[in-house]
Amino acid sequence: MFRTINPARLSARSVRRVVQRTLPRTYAVAAPAVGNYSQVDDGPTLNSPSELARRISAKVLPRLEKPDVKKVLVVGSGGLSIGQAGEFDYSGSQAIKALRESNISTILINPNIATIQTSHHLANEIYFLPVTADYVAYVLEKERPDGILLTFGGQSALNVGIQLDKMGVLERLGVKVLGTPIRTLEVSEDRELFVNALNEIDIPAAQSTAVSTIEAALSAAKEIGYPIILRSAFSLGGLGSGFAHDEEELRNLAAKSLSLSPQVLIEKSLKGWKEVEYEVVRDAADNTIICCNMENFDPLGTHTGDSIVVAPSQTLTDDEYHMLRSAAIKIVRHVGVVGECNVQYALDPDSRDYRVIEMNARLSRSSALASKATGYPLAYTAAKIALGHTLPELPNAVTKSTTACFEPSLDYIVTKIPKWDLAKFQHVERTVGSAMKSVGEVMAIGRTFEESLQKAIRQVDPIFAGFDAYWKPEDMTAALTENNDRRLFAIAHAMLNLDYSVDKLHSLTKIDKWFLYKLENIVEVYKLVQNKPLDQIDREMMLTAKKTGFSDLHLSQLIGTTEDKVRSHRKSLHVTPFVKRIDTLAAEFPAYTNYLYTTYNASTHDIEFDEHGTMVLGSGVYRIGSSVEFDWCAVTCSRAIRALGKKTIMINYNPETVSTDFDEADRLYFEELGFERVMDIYELEAAEGVVVSVGGQLPQNIALRLKQVGVNVLGTDPDQIDNAEDRHKFSSILDSIGVDQPAWTEATSLQAAKDFANKVNYPVLIRPSYVLSGAAMSVVWDDSEMDAKLSAAANVSPLHPVVISQFIDNAQEIDIDAVGHQGRLLVHAVSEHVENAGVHSGDATLVLPPFSLSSGDLDRLKEIAEKVAKAFDISGPFNMQIIRSPPVDGAEATLKVIECNLRASRSFPFVSKVLGTNFIDVASAAIMNINVPEPVDLMKERRDYVAIKVPQFSWTRLPGADPFLGVEMASTGEVASFGKDIHEAYWAALLSVNGFKLPRPNSGFLLGGDVARPEMVMVAENLINLGFKLYTHAADVEQHINSKPYLSIKKIFVPVKDKRKLREVLEENEITSVINIARSRAADTLDPDYASRRAAVDFGIPLINNAKLAVLFTETLAKKFHNSPLPYVEGTNPPEVKSWKEFVPASASQ
Repeated sequence: MFRTINPARLSARSVRRVVQRTLPRTYAVAAPAVGNYSQVDDGPTLNSPSELARRISAKVLPRLEKPDVKKVLVVGSGGLSIGQAGEFDYSGSQAIKALRESNISTILINPNIATIQTSHHLANEIYFLPVTADYVAYVLEKERPDGILLTFGGQSALNVGIQLDKMGVLERLGVKVLGTPIRTLEVSEDRELFVNALNEIDIPAAQSTAVSTIEAALSAAKEIGYPIILRSAFSLGGLGSGFAHDEEELRNLAAKSLSLSPQVLIEKSLKGWKEVEYEVVRDAADNTIICCNMENFDPLGTHTGDSIVVAPSQTLTDDEYHMLRSAAIKIVRHVGVVGECNVQYALDPDSRDYRVIEMNARLSRSSALASKATGYPLAYTAAKIALGHTLPELPNAVTKSTTACFEPSLDYIVTKIPKWDLAKFQHVERTVGSAMKSVGEVMAIGRTFEESLQKAIRQVDPIFAGFDAYWKPEDMTAALTENNDRRLFAIAHAMLNLDYSVDKLHSLTKIDKWFLYKLENIVEVYKLVQNKPLDQIDREMMLTAKKTGFSDLHLSQLIGTTEDKVRSHRKSLHVTPFVKRIDTLAAEFPAYTNYLYTTYNASTHDIEFDEHGTMVLGSGVYRIGSSVEFDWCAVTCSRAIRALGKKTIMINYNPETVSTDFDEADRLYFEELGFERVMDIYELEAAEGVVVSVGGQLPQNIALRLKQVGVNVLGTDPDQIDNAEDRHKFSSILDSIGVDQPAWTEATSLQAAKDFANKVNYPVLIRPSYVLSGAAMSVVWDDSEMDAKLSAAANVSPLHPVVISQFIDNAQEIDIDAVGHQGRLLVHAVSEHVENAGVHSGDATLVLPPFSLSSGDLDRLKEIAEKVAKAFDISGPFNMQIIRSPPVDGAEATLKVIECNLRASRSFPFVSKVLGTNFIDVASAAIMNINVPEPVDLMKERRDYVAIKVPQFSWTRLPGADPFLGVEMASTGEVASFGKDIHEAYWAALLSVNGFKLPRPNSGFLLGGDVARPEMVMVAENLINLGFKLYTHAADVEQHINSKPYLSIKKIFVPVKDKRKLREVLEENEITSVINIARSRAADTLDPDYASRRAAVDFGIPLINNAKLAVLFTETLAKKFHNSPLPYVEGTNPPEVKSWKEFVPASASQ
């Protein structure tokens, strides 16, 4: 059972220290997650250091027949999207570690090239192909594995497994489903079957009806009574779900949901009840444990992925805890889960009444959180169970001296807060409900809820110092009753400034009063220190503030001084944090791993600071612009440094990552990445140095400050990082080395902005110093648009200057990823964007090797990289974006640098895997100045393949957001595939995008956008030649296309307000794809181009929203559509079905 132990009791407890067992470390595989004791007579044996216990257990434990498998296919999850993100990189990686430990050959199919999982030090063979039944069947046909794992790749893998079973492929090829059987997966996914299963064991579920038509949904709601919740079957993250209070709302919701899922469930709404979750592990011998239970801070009505979550639960009575625990075990046994699953409940706050909401018979987002919260390796254990092991046989990964059938006990509190990026999008709805919208999450560990919560708030975004009124809405009632991405700060405003009572807040939010009283504790300390002179804060007051979770920065803001002065004063009072271990069993047994956190609610350290390791700063929370690719960089760097014989210290707080697995570094601090905490750890560990260049922008932001206080920042000098990030310094350095850049200025008035734009000729790119309707940067095409963007006087002034740079229309954009050492270029990669400049590089389609650059261009690009490396004396990774203007009058094309980051970029995993050279290995050697390789020009090597990286968007999850590609990044993930040419690679990559569907033959395309683009006619011509029908909503498009010989397009009416009518129009005309190449983002939601783009993503129709991309798409269809390998044909092997090793032989070393 879970316990939260009183910190006072902990401080009195004697702490048992143990010398960490020295484990063999190699570069290829991180230290094994668990130790092993020998079996007795090759039978099931209790994993115990006691020989007597092992011998007795060998006589009594059941002898299960283990699956006879030598080769296993692991199905991955594909590109990161809202609802299915980095947690599956972590779970899949742990599963592959478990398989390799058992000497089983592993094949992985996963097109997500940015992950640790898709590296050869884990799987034996990797296929960067779509996670669809057809392509998985082709890989099965080719590789002929004995078994398949379906529960480590999210909903995508699970759906594929069910489909493969129905196709008869698994049975025909003799492939055994390991772990949870297919029938159990079907029961857990089909809502009606699941409810029936619960009824058989008298477990209550919400009254519900499964339907597959809009009329049936209306009929069911009438019988159940409004309000209702609609849930989609076979979907992830509540996709397509929502609440409806009347028939009109339900009709619109059902229309959208049924276009995304074949079945929906109509249930009575239990909004306002508590939401509780249990993570359950069961083996084939029916041993069942609860690994973790969690409670949502927000009541039912908010998807658990969008809710603040605490572990263990804090407000359940002992009776409620055990009632739900018993029910979870009963459910899991009844449906036959073998491995790990989670059960979600709604619990009436005023009675013992409860309902089961759902069960996931697979590893999930919650599994990753539970695993990191407890230190129990759920994915590893589930994989071992799938291989026929039982829980008593497996050791506890943390203690190394107890078995995996022990239920974790926690002497700390974990708080998870979601990360939303809704402010990036225009027109988006900022309310959060039953459909998930967050792009990532943070996890904070503390000894009190107050400490844990305030840590988590800071982890979400460095602009937040803690629990404070960062949002002061005018309509407080609406802000508090309808959950949204900023409600926690509205609660802070209500408590700090409006004197709302706990009772009033509870009546508005339905958040349990226990949580609200804890927030009130924070408010009391806030007011205690506010406006108090620093020298009047004594040791007791400082300790109280730190125990309540206040940071030095937050205290400095409340007091009116600087963070450095607060830090200095705090240290003079001898108030410093203590380092504690995650040991899973509340210190009842010694722990041998270094899975650590800091707290002020303690009196002793749990470890000796005698390793003096090298610190690697991770990337923090996944968000748009910084995601799993930086985790790949951080983990790869940590492994490379360990391979150089150095001890490593990883700092990160993201529960979805491989970097926060406790076996990836010698010490893992699950901690904040701000200046205060990094300095605390650096000083305690007396670390050798800090690596700041592999974790994205977050570590870079504190690099200069770290250097200024004497920290040994490894690699490129932070002063040079500052030179590259300060536009004035950067510009002058480029001028001094003869490297061209677009003209730019810093305008302090609207007129100055216009004057510059007219001088260089429109269009221009503007970067305001404030957030403009969720889009910080935008392209402006004329004076009237400039007026619209910068009309208010406050928007542009000497205090708020606007950086304006020349935007070169119709120019190519090129990425250079490179590594330098003491100013010398070691390796570099040149990737070409398919889209013209104006699309953020993170949203662009990248091609490597480049498909249109001449050898002369490549030589000039290398020269620029060499000059930049030398000018900034780079030691480590760096990245540049370069604009290439078309050649004019026979002159060579101009090359202009538009950006340079002296750190690893999001494309480092892509270029490393495509070129067969690990750029982070090279960068780590350069950073550490050990075993630095000689320079090599990888771009001179001829290759007989092409790879394409394609963005993964989550538009469907963001109601109202305009699906338009611009200079502000919008994608949540990426996928990549290989092929013999650009079209074969693009075909596989596009089909790898989650939710993409090929158009039906002879169906309709809705065409719209800028008729001035020459690509529009080319696209129309390609589509008509393929037999598709063309439609448009725009008279100018109709006139333009119909004026061309042999082309024909029909104008149709596109409703801009009525979603239901819009869907009918699309269905009537059999429209299965939308191509919209508008020049700029819609000004409002009544724009027909916006309505077309939005309709595509709302109704699950493929959308192509860039002119160059539309040409590549239609050319690819011309080559592949009529000789498509889809659907799967038994006994065939399409040319794109090759492993990474077959395309890139050098990849075997990665």
